[in-house]
Amino acid sequence: MKPTSKTLLVNVAIIVTLVVFNTGATFAQEQPKGSAIGGTTREEAESNANFPEFSWERISLYMHIRKEKAYTDKEIAFLARFPLITFEKANGHEQFGSVERGTLMAARAVKKVNPDAKILYYRNVIVHYGGYDANQKLAQIPGALLQDEKGNTKLVRNRAGAYDLSNPDLRDWWVETCRSVTSDPAVDGIFLDGTVKALEPGYLAGQIGREKKRQTMDGYHLMMKQTREAIGPDKLMIANVIRARFPDAGLEYMHHFDGSYLEGVFHNVGTASYEEYVVKGIDAMQKAARQGKVIAFTAGLALPENTSTMGIDEDHAKVKSDEQARAALAYPLAVFLIAAEKYSYFRVHEGYSANDGDRWTRWFPEYDKPLGPPSGPAVRKGLVYRRTFQHADVYLDIGRRQGKITWK
Repeated sequence: MKPTSKTLLVNVAIIVTLVVFNTGATFAQEQPKGSAIGGTTREEAESNANFPEFSWERISLYMHIRKEKAYTDKEIAFLARFPLITFEKANGHEQFGSVERGTLMAARAVKKVNPDAKILYYRNVIVHYGGYDANQKLAQIPGALLQDEKGNTKLVRNRAGAYDLSNPDLRDWWVETCRSVTSDPAVDGIFLDGTVKALEPGYLAGQIGREKKRQTMDGYHLMMKQTREAIGPDKLMIANVIRARFPDAGLEYMHHFDGSYLEGVFHNVGTASYEEYVVKGIDAMQKAARQGKVIAFTAGLALPENTSTMGIDEDHAKVKSDEQARAALAYPLAVFLIAAEKYSYFRVHEGYSANDGDRWTRWFPEYDKPLGPPSGPAVRKGLVYRRTFQHADVYLDIGRRQGKITWK
């Protein structure tokens, strides 16, 4: 991803006070359990025993993070407040020697504080990243990486390899990397990234040819089926797959997964206007959520211009002040609340790295406010949505890029 200096900041009027998390508080105080207000019933909990905890009592939150070294005790206490956590690529590899070991160390530490947290292990379905123990065996697989007509294998941003998903030996290796880590009780499932690249017909087609691309797409579907069979029905598979760029916004690919991570919601591609793209994304999120899928919604506090190949990857940028962060929260939060259903989780951020500073621990007062269950689905009129919760009224105007939450 290539960060740019051009940053689009959403201009929304919201007056909130930013607070820093209180690590002196207990988990039970910070993350109330139970289902007093629209939470999970006993029957639903039994049928979705592997799903993250959820309650309408407050906004349910998601965490997506990586750190090259070990998390501090203070950071682990903070992470333990989240019901759903993905430990990103490069997690812990500098201190523990590999991503696998770094992820397991972090996952076990969080589980000691909050055994109910659901933790996902990051794997990219197509982009080859370093730092994994499993990579030693990859070198023994002939034709594991795609190559262009000149034999070049650095096809992703001219610096990373891409898996040849049409290669059955490669697929077997990849599936085993997932099975081996998820066999640890501290890991509750897989976060599958790169799915948009794998499924977008034009991605890498110029380098490898359209027929080869079609073969890799077929291989991708076989690999997803193999992964489910290998890790079993009780482990989560959450993919970065819902995107308005697809004909059915990615819903056509959801049968493999327990849920979807969402990014790039506000980066329209192709001929779609911004308004058309965002509306289509909201509709897809609503449909998936109402089908009982897990939704991990993410958005940047600052949205730079998307300069990635085919607009697939989402660039990140930092806000310049707490005031900008406060002003930027309302719009993505309103989008989330308009579409959210049970098992929907929210994350707004400035990137996924915890290597530099504590900006990733920013905590807004809205996260502690009572929300309560919705009175029903959102009502849409043109580009304007409204939805009522027990303790909040949500207003969203896509045309003006404005969101407002009125707390009652």
